[in-house]
This record gives sequence, structure tokens and C-alpha cells, in this order.
Amino acid sequence: QVQLLESGGGLVQPGGSLRLSCTASGSIGVNNVMGWYRQAPGKQRELVATITSGGTTNYADSMKGRFTISRENAKYSVWLQMNSLKPEDTAVYYCNYNGMWKLRRIDSWGQGTQVTVSS
Repeated sequence: QVQLLESGGGLVQPGGSLRLSCTASGSIGVNNVMGWYRQAPGKQRELVATITSGGTTNYADSMKGRFTISRENAKYSVWLQMNSLKPEDTAVYYCNYNGMWKLRRIDSWGQGTQVTVSS
């Protein structure tokens, strides 16, 4: 199993910035994908951004240019820098890990961190 510990959520005004952090522990394979997803009230969970262990990134269209995902493999950590935040970015943000361990796929989720964008 892989455990994920998230931090960095909070309340921010429109136009502000937040940085989310996620650190993984447990059965972490060399090749994996870590990412961020979010779920707003009454809506389905959606992709924010992912990054492979090789550094390849993927963003949802609405986040491109405002959000930046990064990682440091040696620290088993991934970050999400969110700039120019909008009220519609308000959601619970979840960290995700997806990788192989001894021929078994592991797909783990963090507990979520609340991001609220409001004046």
C-alpha cells in the first residue's frame, strides 16, 4: 500500500495563490504517476494535473497557465502551485498515486485538502 499525506489547503481571495504538498510513503515503485484531482460540492471528481516519475506533465485545460505541478522523486513528494485562483477553483483537492509494486498495480488517494477561494 501507499499512504499519501497532503497539506497546504486553506482560504484565499480571488486572484491569490496556494501551494499544495503531498508526500507518499510505503510501497512506491520506480515508475509511477502522481497527481492532483479535485471535487467540488455536487460535482464529480476531476483531473487537475498529473506528473510521471520521468517528469512528464498533463493538465486539465482549465488549469493550464495557472497551475504548475512538480515533484521530487527522492522525497516521494509532489506539489501543486496554484496561481490566479478563481471562486470556481473551490473544491477538495486530492493527491493520487498510481504505480506498480511487485507486479501489482497500486492506486492510492489522500484524504483531501480543502481549498476555498472567496472574498
